[in-house]
Amino acid sequence: MRQKLFICIFLIGSVVSAFAQGLHKSDTVSMRVYYRQGYSTFDPLYKDNEKNLQRFLSQVRSIQQDSMARIRTMRIVAGASPEGSYKANQVLSQKRAASIATVLGQYMPEMRDFFRIEPVGIDWGGLEQLVAQSDMPYRDDVLSVLRNTPEWVIKDGVVVDSRKRQLGMMHNGKAWWYMYDHFFPELRGAGGRIVCEVEYVPEPVVPIAEPIVKRPADSVIRMPDPVIEQPEPVTVHTPQLFYMALKTNLLYDVALVPNLGIEFYVGSGWSLTADGMFAWWKTDKKHYYWRVYGGEFSVRKYFGRAAQQKPLSGHHLGLYGQLLTYDFELGGTGYLSKLSYGGGIEYGYSFPIGRRFNLDLGVGVGYLGGEYKKYVPMDDHYVWQQTRQRHWIGPTKAEISLVWLIGRGNYNKRK
Repeated sequence: MRQKLFICIFLIGSVVSAFAQGLHKSDTVSMRVYYRQGYSTFDPLYKDNEKNLQRFLSQVRSIQQDSMARIRTMRIVAGASPEGSYKANQVLSQKRAASIATVLGQYMPEMRDFFRIEPVGIDWGGLEQLVAQSDMPYRDDVLSVLRNTPEWVIKDGVVVDSRKRQLGMMHNGKAWWYMYDHFFPELRGAGGRIVCEVEYVPEPVVPIAEPIVKRPADSVIRMPDPVIEQPEPVTVHTPQLFYMALKTNLLYDVALVPNLGIEFYVGSGWSLTADGMFAWWKTDKKHYYWRVYGGEFSVRKYFGRAAQQKPLSGHHLGLYGQLLTYDFELGGTGYLSKLSYGGGIEYGYSFPIGRRFNLDLGVGVGYLGGEYKKYVPMDDHYVWQQTRQRHWIGPTKAEISLVWLIGRGNYNKRK
């Protein structure tokens, strides 16, 4: 008898538990947002952002039309990869989360009250997931630090250690550089995600034996308002990413024409470049003159896969203008120009040869004009022969430039 009673109680408890669990069923709908390295602006053309956003919006609208579903909250989570300073990552994740909220609010203004912005700074959770799914060297040691070491180790109110420092020091930095090459690019790009938390309330099943209880017509069941967690405002200074390069054209260097150029990245694949050269070699006794000085200014647009991964890399097209003066004479006929000018269109490709160095190959085609004089050396004099105008259309530029990358984040990742 006791055994039967125990079985009945167990079955009843199981049914009640199952009913309670099924009463409120939860689910989530999510999407990943991708960013260019160091950027916080939502770019619909980058990777599949626009396609993923439209699919996510369609899923949310379907949920809104379901009378048995209720959206509890819309979590907007944003982060950054571990390299860089703590404050910079905090600000970057804050801006990324805000940009997602702005875009989402434009499509679904009625859902703004359900947004919960969560800038996480460094995306440690994303890194842990990537490490756990990999077979990287020292995997268990890395997971132990990620799971057991706090982001900041504080003793007596003083920071004495950190999770990031332990990862950087592990096995002489080998684990860190492996993650830098294999995992950090994913964390840099996948900087945000949207998680829509949904609660499904099934229709209540009324037992036949239960009497029908009438509810007064004016009674209202009020659902509790969603609790919106607002992030604390970030007041730290936003560090600006800066990319520039110093370079020298090795072809000019071989020709004994010292030269130096500087290139500034201005955003969205565009850069401005200024180059100068100066050579003043002469020997009157041997009638040797090798003099040239001038400059060049160009505007470039970088494109292609390499350009998307890092500024000042990959294919580039541009327009350039030139001004120069020269005097060339090697014992025979000499050519002297006080002012020559030109311009054209250029194409090139810049590729890494070191952590802070690129090699830039390029060629330009255009116009070169200006007045020049022909002369011949006689005894201790230089005799003028004729004055002519140059109108040259064709190749006017060639470069094999050694490029030194300068600026925050302006380096090539290790292979």
